[in-house]
Amino acid sequence: MKTSLILTGLAALAALAFIWPSSAETAHAIPAPTGDEATAAGAQTIVLAGGCFWGVQGVFQHVAGVTSAVSGYAGGERSTAHYETVGSGRTGHAESVKVTYDPSKISLGKLLQIYFSVAHDPTELNRQGPDVGTQYRSTIFVMDDGQAKVAQAYIAQLDAAKSFHAKIVTTIERGRTFYPAEGYHQDYLTLHPSQPYIVFNDLPKVENLKRLFPAIYRAEPALVSKTGS
Repeated sequence: MKTSLILTGLAALAALAFIWPSSAETAHAIPAPTGDEATAAGAQTIVLAGGCFWGVQGVFQHVAGVTSAVSGYAGGERSTAHYETVGSGRTGHAESVKVTYDPSKISLGKLLQIYFSVAHDPTELNRQGPDVGTQYRSTIFVMDDGQAKVAQAYIAQLDAAKSFHAKIVTTIERGRTFYPAEGYHQDYLTLHPSQPYIVFNDLPKVENLKRLFPAIYRAEPALVSKTGS
């Protein structure tokens, strides 16, 4: 949906201010996963879905230890991995971000802490903010059983601690292929910082990352235009 995608000018800003009188994004200070620590293994990837991929990508591009964050689609077939088709909500895809990271510098658990606390609201079912549909669902697309175990344990920990006002609805999906999104969706937050949707919904996420995780916030984002993947 993205509320008509591109709104411009003062009239658009006024309209958005009426819809969202203040930022729709609020951070949640939550505990880190129990027993979490970085390892010395090679590069790892995890695919995370949490609403519009512009903001999720923008957050993880600013995380130290993340070498690449690519917007795309996961959950459906290759033939339907196109923005306009995914927007129908009938493809099985979710707007997702493939995060590649160095586990000697940042753990999977820390990435999930950021995902749950600032990248999106894991208690919203099939929506995030103004965007509604299964394509905006909260899902962790795991690469292996080890990632699934970490994710399941952390969700159980957060629910037991009542870290949120409601139960976490994030699902865990296995065996799904990630398909990169169209080029114009990559690095969208950095390239369009004045776009009203970005201003109201996504820039606050990056500010929340900087505020809650100052030790791992990176001012210079890992852009797809620079990493190439």
